[in-house]
Amino acid sequence: MSSEMVRVTYVKSAIGYSQRQKDTVRSLGLRRLGESVLVPDNPAIRGMVAAVDHLVRIDPVAEADVTFVEA
Repeated sequence: MSSEMVRVTYVKSAIGYSQRQKDTVRSLGLRRLGESVLVPDNPAIRGMVAAVDHLVRIDPVAEADVTFVEA
């Protein structure tokens, strides 16, 4: 399995859209407008993004750009 990641950015408010779409945005880990998260690039994530593609932007992330910080 590939360790590819994608950056998902919340670009438009979900106000006025269905609760299902709001829940999908939250499930992607997005809380505030302008926030970005790194998520694995897999069919489940792609499907979630496709369901709310009018609210988010997706950008590929090169593996060299991803750094993991231990807590």
